[in-house]
Order: sequence, then structure tokens, then C-alpha cells
Amino acid sequence: MNGNGVKESNPLKAIGHWLAGVPHTITQLASGKLASLQSAFHLGQSAQKLVPGKDSVKRLRRTWKDLAVLPVSPPAPELSLSAQERRLVERIRLDTQRKNRNNVTRTRAYWNLYEQHPELHWALLAHMVSRNGGWNMTDLEGEFLPALLKRPGREALFAFLERANALIFGDAYPQLLLYEESKRSGEPLFHLLPAFGVSVFMRPVWEEFWAVHDAALLTVSLIVNEQHFIESRVVKQQYFIEHVLETAEFQAQALLQLNQVFFPFALHKDPMHKSSDRLNLAGEILENFTDIKERIGFGKTLYAILFGIPAVHQGVVLFASAQPHTGSRADYWPHLFSRIRKDVPGVSAAGPKLEGCELKTGAAGIYSPELELTWKDVPLTAPEPGDWFPAYAGSVTGYFGDIDVPALFEMSAECCFGLHKIQLAALASTQLKGD
Repeated sequence: MNGNGVKESNPLKAIGHWLAGVPHTITQLASGKLASLQSAFHLGQSAQKLVPGKDSVKRLRRTWKDLAVLPVSPPAPELSLSAQERRLVERIRLDTQRKNRNNVTRTRAYWNLYEQHPELHWALLAHMVSRNGGWNMTDLEGEFLPALLKRPGREALFAFLERANALIFGDAYPQLLLYEESKRSGEPLFHLLPAFGVSVFMRPVWEEFWAVHDAALLTVSLIVNEQHFIESRVVKQQYFIEHVLETAEFQAQALLQLNQVFFPFALHKDPMHKSSDRLNLAGEILENFTDIKERIGFGKTLYAILFGIPAVHQGVVLFASAQPHTGSRADYWPHLFSRIRKDVPGVSAAGPKLEGCELKTGAAGIYSPELELTWKDVPLTAPEPGDWFPAYAGSVTGYFGDIDVPALFEMSAECCFGLHKIQLAALASTQLKGD
């Protein structure tokens, strides 16, 4: 304010004020990264290698090779199903449609299935990735991103996240339910997969899983299947290319934190010290979303972290069972984030709230709203028809080697560093606009 009570618009001065505290912040974050490295090294000592069974992979390779040369045929008409099978197909379709309402309902559905069938590793992986998808969606209307993205850009990015989220659920969830029904009936029902438009790639996988119970094989197969499923339907869609993937904002996704997936887990609990109950974050960063090979490798790495490191897996399960998904980042870090806005919109960008990985004294929590209060449900449209497998049959077998745990997977400090970057960007943007 000047002497007349008028707000001064001096972006360089405001940013310079923030930069004055950078050395101390860098010291804190560097210390945090060192602690993350030490933690990853310690936890990694107990890492378990996840390896799809070599015999199963050999059998599947032969089957996939045969399938690749067969002519593509449409799903068998449902008139060829028995009355009981038609009722089952319709029940699964209705259940999938009901639970595919939004990110929160999808995320809950994955968790409920994993609770009932913990051999379905992919269900827990999908649950945690879906949580991250919800956090990304609410970020678009949270504390910082509205200062960096105009409303149309935020809506396009939400549509992109929502479409990918919904398509994967719509394809994978019926498969999981069909497995559940197979367990209930005591006989495999995977001949019904074509009734849900599932790729021919998956039927032999489910039949192999039914025979040998290889969780790693099934998980990698579902990762491969779902990433191929969205490749032409989302990633290669012209609308999303033009309005999301080729925009400058998405190209700076590292700044927007869209490429980070975190799994909250607790290292230990100490009732005498509240801070020791804070959840640490394990995870990984995706460099290039548009590269399908990188997305599949990313999914496999996340799987290795989630199921290959006992402390992470145990902590994630405790977190997921105790904390319902709301879409707010306060789900995992309530010491930093708030589900309700505690200050006037835009005020936070006038000055930094963070000091290291803590709120500055007197600062209101970073606004991170709940998803169902932020975005309306989007009417579902059917996915474009077609099977991805014939076009990619020659490349799928290369994804079934060992799944390694990365050297650095403890990402708490990385998340804090990302928050500082996006806070600085929001500060600069707001000041340059004269707010």
C-alpha cells in the first residue's frame, strides 16, 4: 500500500521479497531430499522383485501371436448368450455405469474390490492412481492453478483427466467384476469379456491368471491394456491434442505437478509427537505423458513401489482403509492443505505461505477443495469402438520382464519442492496481472 491506501503493483519487488527467503528454503528442501534418499535406501533393502512368471509369459506370447493373425471380428451377439449370462452382463454393465459417475465413486469402487480380492494388485494400484487423478482435478480450482490457467484451459484439462479416468474404469472394472463372479461361481467366465468390448489381448491373460494366480502377470497386462485403450481414444484425440497436450501450460506440466503420482504411507507413529505421524510420500515422476511406452513403464514402476516395498504397501493400505478419498489434498497432508478456503481468493499469491514443508506462522492452509463440491458429474459417452491389439501385437511382449524398484522413490521432499515452484509461479502471475 502507498500513503493513500492504494495497492502498489510492483511484481519485481514482490518476487524479489520472496526470493530473499530462497536460500533458507533451498537449505530446508535439500535437507529433505537427503532424508528422502536415506529413507529410500533403508526401505529399499527389503524390496521384493516382482517378476511375471516366465512360463506364463511364454504361453501368452504364443497365444498373442496366433491372435494377431486372426481377422478382427465384432463381439459375439448377446443373443448367443444364455439368459443367465445376459442377466450377468447387464448387471455388471449397470454396476459399472453407476460407479463410473465421477472420480470419487470410481476410486471407492477400486478400493472395495481390492479389499474383497487382495490378489487383484491392479485394483489397489488403480485406486491410488485414481486418488492422484482426483487431486489433480481439484488442483484446477484450488489455491494456485487458477492464477496460471484461465477457466477454458482448466475445463479442457479437467475433461482430459476425467475422460482418461472414466474410460479406464469403464474398460477394466467389468473385467474385475467378471473375475469376482468367476470366483463366486467356481468356474471361469472370461468368455464373456467380448460382451464388454474388452480387447482380445486380455482373455488369455485372465485364463492364465485363473490357472496360476500370477498377480504380477495380471497387473502388467492390465497396465498394458489400459494404456493402449486410452491411446487412440484420449491421447491421440485431436481435441485433446489441440486444447491440452500441445498447450504451453501442459508442456510445463512438471510445474503444474500433473506428472507426479504419490502414495501416502506412514513410516512410524509416535503419539507423543504429532509431526512423526505425518505421512511420507512414495512415488515417481512421469516425464512424457504422450509416449505410450513411457506411460507403461511408469505404471510398472509405480507397481514395483507399491507392492515391492513392504513398508510402502503396508502404509498405503492403512491410509486407504482409514481415509476416504475426497479429492482434497488435505486427505494426506492436512498440515498444509485445507478443504475450505480460509482467506480471500488471490491473497495467498501476494505472499508465500510455505516455509520448507510447513506453513508459515499465521498462514492459512493451502486451499484444496473436495472434488464433488468442485466439478459437476460429466455425462458418460461410449468409447470409440475397436480393438487396439492388432495394431500393437508386435510390441506387447516386450513389457513382461522384471519390474525394478527405482533407487529414489521417497518423494516427500520432491512434493514440497513442487509446491514451492507452483507457489512462485502463481505469485509471479498474479503480480504481473496487477492483482
